Parts: sequence; structure tokens; C-alpha cells
Amino acid sequence: MSQKTFGKRARETGQAQPGKQAPPPKKDMQVETKARRKVENLGDMLQERGLSRRTFLKYAAFTASLMALPPTVTKVMAANLAKARRQSVIWLSFQECTGCTESLTRSMSPSLEDLIFDFISLDYHHTLQAVSGEAAERARHQAMKENKGKYIVIVDGSVPTRDGGVYSMIAGRTNIDILQETVEDAFAVVAVGSCAAFGGLPFADPNPTGAVPISELVKDKPLINLPGCPPIAEVMTGTLSYVLSFGKIPELDELSRPLSFFGESIHDRCYRRPFYDRGLFAKSFDDEGARKGWCLYELGCKGPVTHNSCATMKWNGGTSFPIQSGHGCLGCSEPKFWDMGGFYKPVSAGLMDDMGPVLAGAAVAGTALGGGSAWLARQHQGHYHRELMQQEEAATSSKAQKSDSKPKSDSKKED
Repeated sequence: MSQKTFGKRARETGQAQPGKQAPPPKKDMQVETKARRKVENLGDMLQERGLSRRTFLKYAAFTASLMALPPTVTKVMAANLAKARRQSVIWLSFQECTGCTESLTRSMSPSLEDLIFDFISLDYHHTLQAVSGEAAERARHQAMKENKGKYIVIVDGSVPTRDGGVYSMIAGRTNIDILQETVEDAFAVVAVGSCAAFGGLPFADPNPTGAVPISELVKDKPLINLPGCPPIAEVMTGTLSYVLSFGKIPELDELSRPLSFFGESIHDRCYRRPFYDRGLFAKSFDDEGARKGWCLYELGCKGPVTHNSCATMKWNGGTSFPIQSGHGCLGCSEPKFWDMGGFYKPVSAGLMDDMGPVLAGAAVAGTALGGGSAWLARQHQGHYHRELMQQEEAATSSKAQKSDSKPKSDSKKED
């Protein structure tokens, strides 16, 4: 290409000639660049993408209804979301199975694509990020620096603490080290999945890695637990939307779970509840009662002692949930559900002994028991948590006795 021809094309495209400085961009290009830089909030960004205000209000209304907020909140949520900046999110994965991420990818409102590209800035995620190695770690540190005091840390997976935490390491560093460094300047921490919230399967007896939930390590930051194995996708996105809309964490229960999603038991909202009230229980998964959709309590359903929104929100865009598919609830959003006996046994033999006459009366009294069934479910829940405490105390006492019974070696040997 001749020098004359190259110079003409360079003036048109802004490309520099060899050995010469590129010409300044045209004025209209500068205006466009400045305009794009001014798009700092979600409202401007979504408007630029062609999203109408009506669509935005529909999403706000949907999220408000999910979280059991009054209709009047819809416009406030929409207005706050429009003014909000994209939320910087750092997602850490420790001792986990990637099920929580798999659930997130199936979010219907917003979809994963909308969530990542419109609502939040997912600055670090082992599974979803394109970069790896040093570039990935630089992205995490850059997000922490640029959004100091404002970013949210999402953690899935428990953290091993035995032997210095060597049982799970990333980039040559322990999970404990990475967690402590990342949450130092965070606005809030969200523990997604039962592993992060309560320890999960790695925490199950005998817990060989010394796994602990995030709450055992993070004490000085607002913490939200979103348990479940895995949690419902819209529970995760809905909680993030709330924080983004109001700049604060939602109201939580005694286990740091959002009351809007975990305030009621699955039993309270189960469509099989009328059969429970009438004392109609399936005795096996293939009997006449099971085919008629009777209550699965006697087949081990933990719905009466499990707080979650599976029965109302369901899975895969509201398609179904385990009980609707014919299988009892496993209680996966409650602490230590994996160590509470068989999945196919009623809540506990002790509970049946304590509540036996009442349950027996269900079959006799029929609908007359309906008024007391909610009370019964609460009694189940209390008994369930008392058993957890008793088992934990018994295990601790047993370990202490074994330790005391071991012969102690003499510190000095006689010649």
C-alpha cells in the first residue's frame, strides 16, 4: 500500500501511519464515548438495551411478590433499581459440588444472562469466568480495590480447617486465607447452599476435613444464609435484587435466612396438606395412596420441619418440586439434615413416641384435626432442633470420654 493511500485511509479510520502518532478521534466519537461513560446506573443501561419501563416494573412486581412484599413496594423497588449501579459480586467456591452454580444458571427471572450482563457485575467466579490462573486472581483483587466497602461476596461450599485447611486450596492458598482476604472490605456476605450455610455434606460425621460453615469464620460482616441442596435459583436472584434495590439485607430468621423465602415450612404450603389433615398417608411409593397423591409423611417426608419455599416457587421456572414429583422432602435447607437418620423414615422414632396419640388421632378424627395440624408442625420443628442439640452434646461428650480414657505417656523415663 502506498504512503498516500495509507494516509487517506488513516485519516478516515483514525489509524496511525508507521512511525507517526494517530490523529485525535472525531468530535462526534468523543461525544459518544463520554455519553457511554455517563451510563452508570441500571436504568440508563437497561434503557440503552431497549428495556421498557413497563417491563422493568413487571420484574420489580415479580420480585416483590416472591419476597412477600406489599404491592406498594413495586414502584419503590423499580425506582431504586433504576438508580442503582451494577452490583460488584465476587463468587468463591470451596468444598462444594457446583450444584449451586448449576441452579443459578436455571434462573428464569432474571435469567442468568440478564443477571450477569444487566443487574450485577460478576467479577470473579471459577466456573463461569472466561479467564483463569493469574488473570483470574488479578480480576478478584481489582474488583476488591475498585469497589471497596461495596461489593458482595457469595460463597458456596464449606471451608476445611483441619491441618491448616490443606484439604481445599486455590492457587496454592487455603480457602480460609482466600475467604478472610476477600471479605475484609465487603459490604455483605451471602452463603449459598447448605454447605456454605450449615457445613453441608463435608460437615457430616465424621467430618474428616474439619469443615465449617461460613458463619464460623465470618463474624464482622452482614451474613445471609441461602441454604438448600441446592438453593432455588430465584431465591438467590431475588435476594440479590432486594439488596440492590434497598441497599440493605432483608429481614432474617434465627438462622440468618431471609424470612420471605424461609419463613414458613414446606408442610404449611404443601398441596398434599389436606391429606395430612385428614390422616391419609401413603404407605409405600407404589400403593394406592401414593397414586392418589396422599401425604408422604410416613415415607420420610421432612416437610413439617423444613423451612423453604419449594412448595410455592418450585423449580425450573415453577414446573415442579420433589413432593409434586412423588418423593418426600429431605429437609436439605435445615442444619445437619444428612445426620438425622434415614431419608425414608418419619422424622424420628422419639417424635412418634411423643406425638403418637395425636398422629393416631389424625386417622380417626379426619378433618377435625385440621385446626391443630399447624400446631403439630411447629411441635415437630421444635423437637427436631432439640434432637440436633442433644445429638451434638452426646457426640462431644463421647469424644471427651474417649480422650480421657486413653493412657497418657510419661513425660520422663526412669533410667
